[in-house]
Amino acid sequence: MTIYQVLTRLFGNDRTSLVPNGTKVQNGCGKMADFTLKALEEIRSLGATHIWYTGIIEHATQTDYTAYGISHDNSDVVKGKAGSAYAIKDYYDVDPDLAKKVPSRMKEFQNLLVRSHRAGLKVIIDFIPNHVARQYHSDACPEGTTDLGADDNTEVSFSNQNNFYYLPGEVLHLDNIKPDSFYCEEPAKATGNDVFSAWPCGNDWYETIKLNYGVDYTSGRVIHFSPLPDTWQKMLHIMLFWAEKGIDGFRCDMAEMVPVEFWEWAIPLVKKAYPDIVFIAEVYNPTEYRNYIHRGHFDYLYDKVGLYDTLKAVAQGNASTQRITSCWQQTDDIRSYMLNFLENHDEQRIASDFFVGDARKGRAPLLVSALMYRNPFMVYFGQELGERGMDEEGFSGLDGRTTIFDYWTVDTIHRWRNNGSFDGSLLTEKELLLRQFYAKVLNIREQETAFLEGDFFDLMYQNPSLHQQYVFARKGTKGVMLVIANFSESAQSIQINIPLHMFELWNLKEKQRCLATDMLTDKKEKVDFCTEKPLCVTVPAWSGLVLKIGA
Repeated sequence: MTIYQVLTRLFGNDRTSLVPNGTKVQNGCGKMADFTLKALEEIRSLGATHIWYTGIIEHATQTDYTAYGISHDNSDVVKGKAGSAYAIKDYYDVDPDLAKKVPSRMKEFQNLLVRSHRAGLKVIIDFIPNHVARQYHSDACPEGTTDLGADDNTEVSFSNQNNFYYLPGEVLHLDNIKPDSFYCEEPAKATGNDVFSAWPCGNDWYETIKLNYGVDYTSGRVIHFSPLPDTWQKMLHIMLFWAEKGIDGFRCDMAEMVPVEFWEWAIPLVKKAYPDIVFIAEVYNPTEYRNYIHRGHFDYLYDKVGLYDTLKAVAQGNASTQRITSCWQQTDDIRSYMLNFLENHDEQRIASDFFVGDARKGRAPLLVSALMYRNPFMVYFGQELGERGMDEEGFSGLDGRTTIFDYWTVDTIHRWRNNGSFDGSLLTEKELLLRQFYAKVLNIREQETAFLEGDFFDLMYQNPSLHQQYVFARKGTKGVMLVIANFSESAQSIQINIPLHMFELWNLKEKQRCLATDMLTDKKEKVDFCTEKPLCVTVPAWSGLVLKIGA
């Protein structure tokens, strides 16, 4: 499972004359139709098996769509002109920004699903269960369903039949954020990041309100799950609504801010109707990992505070590669559940000045993250081209990230698309070589049995002198792969000791002067694959080798 995440409204935008904090009219906006069959086949050829369309569900925006029967959002509670894809305004609708013809937006989404599947890609969308936009209102609510908050008792702070948390008698104050705000909310509702105060600050998710799953935070997080909280029923209905459309999975935003008991109840019900649907959880607390896997029934969890943070520290020269071993050991029993990545919409771009400043330095971490185990792996659009994320787009300042709040163009993606030709003529040689490297690694990952289904053996304990290289082996039905990732800025000639234990464990025969093929370059060389002599190789700077032994 290799996921290609893409911020849908930015992918197809070709406007190059951009205004910071510009409107949709000024800066343009990509559409679902921009994901042509050709575009999707190019993404599939990179090695992706799944595509995560970020921002499909309708969210709050400063763009006026009242002409289409969509209520207008107060700009004081919308971050950026485009608005955040994580401030959902209508769970049952497609974001109008993404449609060529707004009234046909759901049909255009269904066509996108068909094209994606035809290109060999399974489709993942976001499910944002913890919070919604402050002015949430579903104008596409299916017949027989009740809108969120419509039946709430706003005179009490908590009821397990309420969809929101209230601060009776208090008015929401945005004075700390926007002194001249005219937005009125009375009684004030709790803010999405668990702020139970009428005075959120600028760093809070002030544009959102917290959903109530039956946990009374005002009384020390006392749970009230009987009778079944009303929010549970409504969220289940929403997931089934999208599953029925034909999607293949949900990436569940901030899943750990929703009680595991809800997931324990809801996911089996969705999977009963749609057995193959996948659930990916954004969870950052390692003490909760096993809870959300074994009890919450999630298929995969983000490996952010473990492998991602460790690889970032190593790439920046702040940690030894020996730390990678202790990192994976922390999740050894649940490794196959961990989703690896080096970029996503929340994190800084590898090539940004805030990460390592050069996309080539991401090649060694890629070899580790993508090839170390049978985990799913995720790429963020433009990562494979060295996108720097160093634009100051508007609400999203100069922070090394690609904006999720503004109307903008992603330069590398714009040039790669080249009006839909994808001929590479507008890309630099450096960008073309980087994409070729990504394609090589990700296709090896999918096609070679050693990576697709093989076992893993960490060789670092036998090589304690290595601090800028990470070495491991994978074994499949068709041989052994030896992966050497070099985090150094210069080529390194190193000697790798291979322990007897690996040969015994995998029932392998030792070989001297055997042929090895580097799967990244197809170059062949003779190496010693035995315990008596070290395996001697020269590893290129900021890169690595993937040696197929005996090939």
